[in-house]
Amino acid sequence: MKRKTTRVTSYDVAKLAGVSQPTVSRAFTPDASIAKDKRDRVLAAAKQLHYLPNSIAASLSRARSNIVAVIVGDMHNPFYSESLQAFINRLQATNRQVLAFTVEDGRDCDAVLMQALRYHVDGIVVTSANLSSDLISLSQEVGIPIALFNRSTSDPALTSVRCDSVQGGGLLAHAMFAAGAHSYLIVRGDPQGSTSRLRVKGFRDALAALGIGDGSITEIDGGSSYAGSYRAISNHFASLSPNFPDAVFAVNDIMAIGCADALRAKFNIDIPGDIMLAGFDGIREGRLGPYHLTTVRQPIEDMVTKTLELLGREDNGEKPAAQINCVLPGIFIPGRTVPGLEEIAPEKALEADIESISGKN
Repeated sequence: MKRKTTRVTSYDVAKLAGVSQPTVSRAFTPDASIAKDKRDRVLAAAKQLHYLPNSIAASLSRARSNIVAVIVGDMHNPFYSESLQAFINRLQATNRQVLAFTVEDGRDCDAVLMQALRYHVDGIVVTSANLSSDLISLSQEVGIPIALFNRSTSDPALTSVRCDSVQGGGLLAHAMFAAGAHSYLIVRGDPQGSTSRLRVKGFRDALAALGIGDGSITEIDGGSSYAGSYRAISNHFASLSPNFPDAVFAVNDIMAIGCADALRAKFNIDIPGDIMLAGFDGIREGRLGPYHLTTVRQPIEDMVTKTLELLGREDNGEKPAAQINCVLPGIFIPGRTVPGLEEIAPEKALEADIESISGKN
């Protein structure tokens, strides 16, 4: 179908409907005050003229786009897709929209950040990427605030909202130690990311406080992905006489799932009978099938709410006196991969996850 080159305007609709142009605008604005007969006349005229309201043009007149850019990490990790869905739900509930970009873990996002700035968005949320100081300064100069989601920063120009990775890592270490683990394998994520580093720190610090020395802890890189962790486990235990640990901690759930599949398929390991396993994030996939992971769930809905609140403050010109680095506690989820824990029924945990993502809590 060929797109029309001449666009019908709201003034054309107003003339045909016998109303003012602002009345046409109100007719297409949710919850706006307008008499039913006038709305019906406007909609009938719009249908006759094949008119569609231009949200971008309307936003330019208000110096606001009502669009928030969200730059997310690798969408192969369900945590990012769940987070993006939460942002979409929350913004659409307030008549705003999301402009989404993806950046692989460990890559800087200068190119997509510059692209987002071209759309004159009201704010930018970065969930997983490295930012250059030049583009941060440019964003400030043009009045577009940036907030980090699930990331920490020492940059005083940025606000951030994240789950307490140190606390969460410590909770998992205590659970595994209490279940009888004395030797540990940590499967790390993105080496450039603060999230993986803080989770490892929390886990190791808790073990040290419990008397577990560095000699009982091994670390390997899992690439922040299912395939990366599957490959890392396969390679790490590839010798004829592998030295298996008592427990494996993968710093996110999608890697924990990869670890579980590799241990079972390649080495016929029983989880948790032979090796106990824990992840982090609380993704829905971790509650399904043969996994039922012991994990720490990030409070995604609360994190999204706080991120947009802080972004809105800056967009309204409320500059904080000091950098805001909001840290929310994670939620320990006992599963079947660490023995001795009272597991939450999988269907109940999944229901809670879905309600959290959809904002029904």
